[in-house]
Amino acid sequence: MAKVTTSIITIGDELLIGQTIDTNSAWMAQQLNAMGIWVHRRVAIGDRKEDILETMAKEAAVSDIVLITGGLGPTADDITKPTLCEYFQTKLVQHEPTLQWVLHIFESRGLPLLQRNIDQAMVPEACTVIRNERGTAPGMWFEKDGKIYVSMPGVPHEMKGIMESYVLPQLAAHFNTPAVLHHTLITSGMGESFVAERLTAFEAGLPPHIRLAYLPSYSLLKLRLTAFGADKVTTAAELTIYFNEMKLLLEDITVADQDIAIGEVLGRILLEKGKTVGTAESCTGGQIAAWITAVPGSSAYYKGSTITYSNEMKMKLLGVKQETLQTYGAVSEETVKEMLAGALNTLEVDYAIAVSGIMGPDGGTNEKPVGTVWMAVGSRDAMVTVKHHLRYDRERNIQMTAVYAMNELRKLILQ
Repeated sequence: MAKVTTSIITIGDELLIGQTIDTNSAWMAQQLNAMGIWVHRRVAIGDRKEDILETMAKEAAVSDIVLITGGLGPTADDITKPTLCEYFQTKLVQHEPTLQWVLHIFESRGLPLLQRNIDQAMVPEACTVIRNERGTAPGMWFEKDGKIYVSMPGVPHEMKGIMESYVLPQLAAHFNTPAVLHHTLITSGMGESFVAERLTAFEAGLPPHIRLAYLPSYSLLKLRLTAFGADKVTTAAELTIYFNEMKLLLEDITVADQDIAIGEVLGRILLEKGKTVGTAESCTGGQIAAWITAVPGSSAYYKGSTITYSNEMKMKLLGVKQETLQTYGAVSEETVKEMLAGALNTLEVDYAIAVSGIMGPDGGTNEKPVGTVWMAVGSRDAMVTVKHHLRYDRERNIQMTAVYAMNELRKLILQ
């Protein structure tokens, strides 16, 4: 079965200068891949007619589907529709259903209607118009020389609505796609090169239609097995066999056998055991709490946090002794132990995490350089303390500290 391929084009000068982060293409790639459509390329370009025309032609030459987001707003710098008219040799016409939808939106919100808003109902005559239930700019579906093109707004919420309600179902009906399945194993505690060395024989034994990818991120390493096949059930069964083999080879460093965030990994364990957790954060400034509470339903096991950034708050809220801070300093094993005990008592939880460190770029000393972190995790009955020496920038040091601390608690609970 021939592979169906897609190119994703994101349009906007704001993407090229880093003012806006492109989350659209990542989300689109996930949805397409799940239905067996392979993303061949993702391209970001500016608001220039020549670049749009050239990129569309170039991507249509190598892909079956070209998905375009951006440049459909009501302002002068949004040039996608006139450019599409030139590419498809058509003209702009008023689409009455879209006009009525735009009028409805502005009337229902009590907003004045400008001509530039009315112009949102102008679409290329050659397209099939896709209703945008979440905004005024419609999506547009084109077919040319056996290729499908879809242009959508760049606003993520609007693009997702158009993709889910129309584009994905239409693509599924249009193409007989192969099965593309993934299994992801998350590990921690061993570098990418050492894991690859351990998997040398395993990787060499994989059939051509199953691939292994290494995806390192913030002290975690994701290992993704991807299988291609004509039949989903048969492909899934074969992939599971290889995945379980890989899992056995890495059993000692496995964090999760699904592609989920560390906050969800920890949350599932706490939920399963009926236990609660709280956090006492200094250097991470609430990052651990944010990751735990990002999981729906986390209120079942997460009770709260103290962000004790100053020594004064460590003493006042967590009961850290002044003599401990004077003798050992805020970044010390002794201090995080007392922070942990204070969190367990103050928050009235079964388990707690306490962290204190120097994230940089300054604040370090010869004895405690930037990147020095102490953490304590545990309960009233068992505690683990760990010291780390991180060597990255402030943001990455904070995120790595959060991952390390949450993983330490995961390991302690499972002992």
